[in-house]
Amino acid sequence: MSFQRRQLLQILSYAVGSSFLLPRNQFAVAAQNPAQPASPAPPAREAKHEPGGMEMEKVAGIGGLFFRSHDPKALGNWYQQHLGIALTPTSEGATVWQQEAGPTVFSPFPETTKYFGDPNKVWMVNFRVHDLDKMVAQLRTAGIEVKDPESYPNIGRFARLHDPEGNPIELWQPA
Repeated sequence: MSFQRRQLLQILSYAVGSSFLLPRNQFAVAAQNPAQPASPAPPAREAKHEPGGMEMEKVAGIGGLFFRSHDPKALGNWYQQHLGIALTPTSEGATVWQQEAGPTVFSPFPETTKYFGDPNKVWMVNFRVHDLDKMVAQLRTAGIEVKDPESYPNIGRFARLHDPEGNPIELWQPA
């Protein structure tokens, strides 16, 4: 197992493990009960004092993922058709994709990493799924090549694929 993979798995184990160690708050309940729609929760307000006595303001979550594409319309439709991600609304009253609450890993990698595959690709997105086997079967039925899932105790199962433009995607079913 490569160093980057071990490092990512260690981070995931901390993120997933913390939901079992922390008191049952809104985030933990939403992550453990995916049948209910996630409700927006206020950002954590842990006090971290910077020099000068100021409390550090923290981001509340990821508000979007933006990347270049050779054919944005076709690629957006692929994500919508195969992964169920709603496209950015273009009319009044339409809603954006609502994701469920759960652990999110934010991890910069060295620019020489081989973890993403093609060295010209500078990002990889990891999507949480409820049923990895069902998702893999669905994608393969649509003719999309998906690597066989790999399991990691106490972390979950992972499968890899690429979108039509070769961008790496990792699917994760948490343990």
